[in-house]
Amino acid sequence: MKKATLFGFALFAGLSLGAQNGPIDFEPTGFGANFTWTVFENNGITSLSVIPNPDQTGINTSATVASIPISQMGAPWAGCETQHGSDIGSWTISASNNIIRIMVWKSVISDVGIKLVKPDGWSLGEIKKSNTVTGEWEQLEFDFSAHIGQTYDQIVIFPDFNARAADHVVYFDNVYGAAASGVGMEEDALANVLSLYPNPSNGRYHLESRSNLEKVEVLSLDGRVLFTVLPNTNNYTLEIPEFANGVYILRVQANSKTEIHRIIKSN
Repeated sequence: MKKATLFGFALFAGLSLGAQNGPIDFEPTGFGANFTWTVFENNGITSLSVIPNPDQTGINTSATVASIPISQMGAPWAGCETQHGSDIGSWTISASNNIIRIMVWKSVISDVGIKLVKPDGWSLGEIKKSNTVTGEWEQLEFDFSAHIGQTYDQIVIFPDFNARAADHVVYFDNVYGAAASGVGMEEDALANVLSLYPNPSNGRYHLESRSNLEKVEVLSLDGRVLFTVLPNTNNYTLEIPEFANGVYILRVQANSKTEIHRIIKSN
């Protein structure tokens, strides 16, 4: 079992989470591989597979991960869920365990959702956050502090909460695991470092940073790089008037750190 998983298990023990079985790491000696997962609203695909990790580079070097083939014809909220009680167990959200982490490997940019459910089926609904990179493992964090004091016995994961243009496979791992080193910055995590305005705009955006802007990229929502420039300055004006109106991903590298924003192009 990898060191991060061992650390995550120790973290769980220290948090006194009662009967919760985690982190969900899909390792033979861990939790998740033997859970009774149910896949729903996925155009007849009803099973989750535990497979060898297809990409043991970057932040996730674990041996095994979960795999779900997501159907284009499935519902946007297609996902998977554990069995009540007998899988992840029962636990109460507190100030020390309200952050749920998950590692995902996706070929598209789209929302990932996590929902917690009580034994009677009641839930406060899912929390969603988009991945920011494709073709590599990324760790996302979900803040369930609004759920403190609530007791749950089921977790529901929506790995690709999105209307799809094609079939694709999503991999996920280390649910409720330890924080990973080398994780890319999430959307707006460094908003106090980079100033971006106006947004929305007609295709002209001004970027200001306290650090040197090393690389600026514009990506489509499915992860395709549409524009790249190496400004080598603290101030840069991005001009993409020829782009169609819509939402794009702006990925900025400064001071060897990566910051992600969503930008809107409109007339």
